[in-house]
Amino acid sequence: MAEWRLEEIARVAGGTVLQGPPAQSFGSYGLDSRTIAPGGLFFAIPGRRDGHDFVAAAAGRGAAGAVVSRPVAVADAAFGLVQVRDTVEALQALAREVLVRRPVQVVGVTGSVGKTTTKEFTAALLASRFRVLRSEGNYNNSLGLALSLLRLDPADEAAVLEMGMSAPGEIRALTRIAPPDVAVITNISPVHLQFFAGLEEIALAKKEILDGAKPGATAVVNGDDPLVEKIARDFAGRRLTFGRGAACDVRAEGLVSKGYAGFEFVLRYGTESGPVAFPCVNEAAVANLLAAAAVCLSFGLPFDAIRPAIRALKPFAMRGTVVEAGRGVRIYDDSYNSNPRALEAALKSLAGLPAPRRVAVLADMLELGQGESAFHRRAGETAARSGWDVLVTVGPLAAHIAAGAAAAGLDPAAIHVFADSEAAAAAIAGIVRDGDLVLVKGSRGMKSEKVVEALRARGKE
Repeated sequence: MAEWRLEEIARVAGGTVLQGPPAQSFGSYGLDSRTIAPGGLFFAIPGRRDGHDFVAAAAGRGAAGAVVSRPVAVADAAFGLVQVRDTVEALQALAREVLVRRPVQVVGVTGSVGKTTTKEFTAALLASRFRVLRSEGNYNNSLGLALSLLRLDPADEAAVLEMGMSAPGEIRALTRIAPPDVAVITNISPVHLQFFAGLEEIALAKKEILDGAKPGATAVVNGDDPLVEKIARDFAGRRLTFGRGAACDVRAEGLVSKGYAGFEFVLRYGTESGPVAFPCVNEAAVANLLAAAAVCLSFGLPFDAIRPAIRALKPFAMRGTVVEAGRGVRIYDDSYNSNPRALEAALKSLAGLPAPRRVAVLADMLELGQGESAFHRRAGETAARSGWDVLVTVGPLAAHIAAGAAAAGLDPAAIHVFADSEAAAAAIAGIVRDGDLVLVKGSRGMKSEKVVEALRARGKE
């Protein structure tokens, strides 16, 4: 953790110490009064719930200080208070200063699909030779990225940071906090279309990570994605491509499924190559691995350094983990989020796994704009044509998935439609049979994890 004295925080953030010993030191930081660590510094961020209203609660949970943009009364005179013009800007200024003090190699990861998994894989592979900081969970906005950087340890040599967006300019703002030495773009897909006119606009917003990279930076880009290739064409620095195409610098050849053990293939890694075992069951994750390997190549890691780490890779929680739910039921838990590209890939890849029956529990995909009905209907068609035996849809938009599946030939008796995840969770134990493979996937706002929890409970009965 970066250590900051109260007086340093005030100086870097352009603020004033209102209360507390100027030499008081902080080593942990937070935005949530409920989870603030004892001795930590609380940032009072305005928003739907104004953080200033929770400074006292943070103090009660052990926080030793707060950064505020208006005076807040705290009875304990030892409680440090720094007043700044804007608490968000103050947090970001501290994060920028962290990288001035400790200029580690920054890997920025963006793209429409697979950012978090690519970030996790990249950090895990780099850790075979370097001490690595990774952004927590999906901390991919201006607040989460800044908080992640405040966790940087003096011994860290690299920082792998996810950079997300839902509007133009957001990634540019993130690169001002942490300009990448290596900029990764996983793909361009129909995500957040509610806020964009089309894929070309999404591509330009993702291009901001290249525009905001450091001079001399390396771009790691998806060589199989024409839009990614297009926006990276004029990048002035070194470019490394990953994918399945023969021209990619890092690529997978001879992919063979080993069922629940994952995949085996030959990894072409610059001028080196060799067989690897990859323990993820969804073929889409191979692209995430290739992106991570390309980052390692940009760092100069030899193939033999990363091959053992590949065998140990695991999906992030709720993003493609296989859960043994008891009574022979396996759940592919991808309940954190969903979009058309990722859902299609999961339906096609997982349909080949051995099981007496395959049950797809699919919830609404959100933020898809005017084409949302068509995207959902096509997902239903894919489910039926890929060989899924039972379909459970969750939410009003997912009703179009049910319609698409029925139109594509899935028996209507095998289609179950529910209004929300609570209703689906209450009924799922009566739909799933022992030995089934169950895919659970939906956008974050649909809370599809409730179905996973219900299936776990079924296995304990």
